[in-house]
Formats: sequence, C-alpha cells, structure tokens
Amino acid sequence: MLSYWEKQSLLHYHYIVLGSGIVGLSAAISIKEQQPQASVLVLERALLPTGASTKNAGFACIGSLTEILADLQTLSPAEVTALVAMRRKGLHMLRQRLGDEHIHYREQGSYELISTRELPALEQLDAVNDLLQPVLGGNAFTLVNEKMASFGFDSSFTQALVQNNYEGELHTGHMMRTLIDLAIAKGVEIKTGCTAVRMEETPTGVHVITQQTNPQEEIVFHTGKLAICTNAFTQALLPQLDLQPGRGQVLITDPVPGLPFKGIFHMDEGYFYFRELEGRVLFGGGRNLDLTGETTTAFELNDHIQQVLEEKLRTIILPGRSFTIAGRWTGIMAFGASKQPLLKPFSSRVFLGVRMGGMGVAIGSEVAQQLAQMMIEGAES
Repeated sequence: MLSYWEKQSLLHYHYIVLGSGIVGLSAAISIKEQQPQASVLVLERALLPTGASTKNAGFACIGSLTEILADLQTLSPAEVTALVAMRRKGLHMLRQRLGDEHIHYREQGSYELISTRELPALEQLDAVNDLLQPVLGGNAFTLVNEKMASFGFDSSFTQALVQNNYEGELHTGHMMRTLIDLAIAKGVEIKTGCTAVRMEETPTGVHVITQQTNPQEEIVFHTGKLAICTNAFTQALLPQLDLQPGRGQVLITDPVPGLPFKGIFHMDEGYFYFRELEGRVLFGGGRNLDLTGETTTAFELNDHIQQVLEEKLRTIILPGRSFTIAGRWTGIMAFGASKQPLLKPFSSRVFLGVRMGGMGVAIGSEVAQQLAQMMIEGAES
C-alpha cells in the first residue's frame, strides 16, 4: 500500500543504524560528522530506546577494585588494561561530545564497600594501581576508611572503603536527550516504533525489512551499509552470535531526609551499585543471585532480587533510617564469553556494535566511533 512517493523518497539511505541507544545514536552522529552529506537513518523498535541506555544508573565508571580483580582471573593483564583504556577513552569522548553541563556530569566521589570476605582484595590494591597507572596516569584506588563513619553504612558489613579516583556520575535522561537532539541537529533521521524483523543482503546493499502493525504490512528500507546496535536484542536477527541478555533490577527511593552521602558506590564485584540522586537512593543489581532467570529480554521485576535490594538498603546502606520506594524498573544488558564488545564487520555491508557487558555508558561512544569508521572505510573501498 506504499505510494510511489514513499517508495521513491522515504525508504533509501546511505547508512541505516538499528537501535537508538548510546551506541546507535553515537554511531549515526559519528558518520554525519565525517560525511555530512550522507543520509543516515536510525530505526528503533520501541517508542523509547529499548535496553539499558535509558534504564542505567548513570555511572560513569571504569570498574571497581574487586571487579578488576575478578577480571584478572579470566583475562590477561594486557586485556584488562585495554578494557579500562576503552572505558576511559569512551567516557572522555562522551563528555567532550555532549558537554558536562548537558549530561549533569559530576565527580562527587566513587567508592566500593569492602565486606569481610573481600578484605584480601586490599592486599592487591597497590598491584592493581601499578597495572592501571599507565592508562590512568595515577593511582586508580585509594583506601579511605576515615570516611566510613560519616556515610552511615552498617559497620558490621563495611569493613573497608576504597575510593576510585577516576569515576563520576551523570544524569541518564539528560544524556540521552542530548544525544537525540545532537543526532537530529546533525541531520540524522530517527524512526521509532519500527521493528526490524530480518535483513537481506543484495549485490548493491542491504534490505532492512520492518513490520508495521496498522495496516499490517512489511516495509522494506534500503541502505548501502547497515549497523546493528541492538545489544541484547541482536539475537532476534543473528541468533548465532555469542551474546546473551542480562537483566538488571533497579529501585529508587523517595527523598531520604538527612541522607549522609553523595556520589556513587559499588558492592560485590560491581554486581550491586547505588548512588545518591537528588536526595534519593537509586539502588540496582543482584543479577548474580539468579543468573539463569535474569538471562532474558523480558522487562519484568524479579521479586526475589527486589526483596534483596530492599533488605540491603535497609540493613547496609540506610541502617536505622526510614525510607519509601518511589519506583522500580529493569534494564536489559548484553554479555558474552568475553568482556570485549562485539565490534566487527558481519559481512562487507553489515557491521556489529553490540555486547557492551553492562558498560555501555563508558564504552558506547568509543565503540560507536570505531563502528562508524569501519562502515565509512567499507563504503569507500
């Protein structure tokens, strides 16, 4: 039922990007910065970006001490430093592109609560600092036990406090709003509520087949190069990839009178995380409590994990303080056998920028920049 005009003028693009999250929008922006005259379309399956880009806690992080030590159990020191370097570079690119004032970037302290079972990690603090010093230019971690009492955490749980000297926080909503506005200002076209159901490569490009519900029909877009930036939802198109979804549970309180801390905080190898936000506490994580159940793309609450979050909030983070829960939500991340993102050509015309490993805020801009460069170089070859 498409008109002649629609077929002639509204379906053909030099570049199409699937996914309007951090990576997808940033890749589209990077393409337009290098090729201003190119037509670039971003297709998003939902009305709002779907996944983790608008659901995350707003941590501008490179990794906690225990998380880095856990990585060193499965990765080489060179691989770990490369990951930290990518996070550091990506955060710098995000801040430079959008501006700290627009994303409400702040450095009010980043800390990790060290429990009794994690105390041995402190013996390796200096070694980790030495490992990361060439990347960061200084010590990543500092022991700051003198701050514990003022934060008011449960002293029976918190045996030590480690400060990360290279992390900050941002406002996720303002970040995504600014990315969208910048993409539009650069001439990127964004269509939401548009699910890509399959793709077909041709000798001259790629057909991207999308499903429309009213009327019920398929609409086919045509592009010379296609970028897939759908992260956890990528297996719907490419089920053979080493990529599994990982759901994250989050809650946020109403403002807590006299809240004694600011900044961002990690616990348990990064599996739990919390922050102060306008006098509230945003608390998330717990995926490790039900890895099988949380390997899903369903945006549903896990009652057990939500109960654990509330219990930790009550006993560890806000002992002796009353609070009420203002809201709960989930976000869907993507993981694989490797912590490295899947950033590579899938074919000569289709390119992948997925599997952010829960670090999309940190690495998304750098992944997108490299992805855009791959596509442009492929288009010019």
